[in-house]
Amino acid sequence: MANTTLFSSIKSKLLRTDSTNEAGGRAYKFAPKHALAQLAATGCFNGTYYAAAETQLDELRKLIDQVDDNVFLAKLAVYARERAFMKDMPAALLAILSKRDPQLMHKVFGRVVDNGRVLRTVFQMIRSGQFGRMSLSSSLQRAFQRWLNEASVGTLLSASIGDKPSLRDVLRLARPTPKDNARRALFGWLTGKEVEKWAPATEADLPEQVLGLIAYRKAESAEAQALILGNMSVRWDLLAGAALGPLVWKAIARQMGPQALRMNLNTLLRHEVFSNGTRDSAMVDYVAGRLADAGEIRRSRQFPYQFLAAYLNADESVPQKIKAALHQAAETACGNVPELPGPILIGLDTSGSMGAAVTGNRGRGATSKMRCVDVAALFAAAILRRNPDSVVVPFDTAAYEAKVDPQDTILSLAERLAKYGGGGTDCSLPLAQANSKYAKRRFAGCVLVSDNESWVYAGRAFGYGQQGATGVMTEWQKFVANQQRLGNDRPKLVCIDLQAYATTQAPEREDILNIGGFSDAVFSVVASFLSGDAGRFVAEVEAVEL
Repeated sequence: MANTTLFSSIKSKLLRTDSTNEAGGRAYKFAPKHALAQLAATGCFNGTYYAAAETQLDELRKLIDQVDDNVFLAKLAVYARERAFMKDMPAALLAILSKRDPQLMHKVFGRVVDNGRVLRTVFQMIRSGQFGRMSLSSSLQRAFQRWLNEASVGTLLSASIGDKPSLRDVLRLARPTPKDNARRALFGWLTGKEVEKWAPATEADLPEQVLGLIAYRKAESAEAQALILGNMSVRWDLLAGAALGPLVWKAIARQMGPQALRMNLNTLLRHEVFSNGTRDSAMVDYVAGRLADAGEIRRSRQFPYQFLAAYLNADESVPQKIKAALHQAAETACGNVPELPGPILIGLDTSGSMGAAVTGNRGRGATSKMRCVDVAALFAAAILRRNPDSVVVPFDTAAYEAKVDPQDTILSLAERLAKYGGGGTDCSLPLAQANSKYAKRRFAGCVLVSDNESWVYAGRAFGYGQQGATGVMTEWQKFVANQQRLGNDRPKLVCIDLQAYATTQAPEREDILNIGGFSDAVFSVVASFLSGDAGRFVAEVEAVEL
């Protein structure tokens, strides 16, 4: 009699693993385009729990060499910036395109480089020599010159914040020919040149915003500064260093956009913006109103998880009305989460590796406090809030029973869900839980939110790591069979990956979707897939119009 463990009938339906993930577990390797898309939507060129920053760069180069499709690279750069809201990866793809297809690079340059920070990032990457050159080619120089001459005064002033490299470095190497005296004077002022070298431009040609900024910095009283700020609009970072007290900081707060307000609540508190001896209710109302403004939230493209970060990091003395506005803002940011076609099983990875910063390790003082598990919990909470009959299963090497109220606020739900677990990783557990505890319930499908670094079940799935499938695929096969017995013929599995790794626990096929990223664009892809749309992650990228 043949070995029934080795030759069981279920094995014939499962694809054998072809790779090992960073945690040492069995896994499936993504096709190059898919792996590159995952990397572009999640990678930040910083160290993660399992991989160093250099590993991400090496992986990017390797995948680029395997993808001989420059149009796809251009579309991916646009997708990563406009839909996934990434900064470093689209800049890197643009730098690569500058060598592989300069014409395409010019075509997407303005869409990828939509602010001065991204411009400086592209410049830094090129000067580093990591992508085959250490200076601007004539083609790249033209792209930089065009951007510098077409950017608004406010955009250029914002771009002047920061160094390594500074905007001054960019201007000196790009050498743009000013289109008029106003731009000539502005370039001269930004690069610190003596006024005599601006000729034929003079100080009188400086734009009104710059003249106002100069006057503000020279003002000798708070009242004078506040009066000047009432008639100008520049980024608050340009004003903070010279501010002469609470009166000025209140005027600065009114200059801030919703994203700056969200990120600097403790700074405003420290500078007495919310007090005038007791409590300045007018400023509290103003800040709360800006934070919760639905139109502003959508325009500023803030991640839903960023409101959770602001809420968790807000000092206990930040007014409660402002904290309540963060709850409301998170509801708005997640408001486009669609209703899914039936209850969903939500697997929430709360293992130890999910405690890593979602944007990677940037070094002491610069690493985000927002962990992968916080983002995953917010995803789960947003899905649960819109689809209250769904079930969420937090897991590490055990499945936990999450007692949550779907009517609670998204931030409260996310904060509660993120507290489970902390051990190893077994991504099969939510499905195993569905196959036992919820065996009589119909689900439209399962969504796993994880870093996909499962290793516990994968090692014992078929004879302790003998050639076979992952635990996820084993349990998924049982899940499908059980759902079919309940009359659900086509359940779907979605694996949302929050980290830049190149393997998965469930390979792409008709009933399985892998997608990477932590922007709300992920939700629309998931909803379409669960509703029967055959579109895939790579297809989403390829659908970008250039």
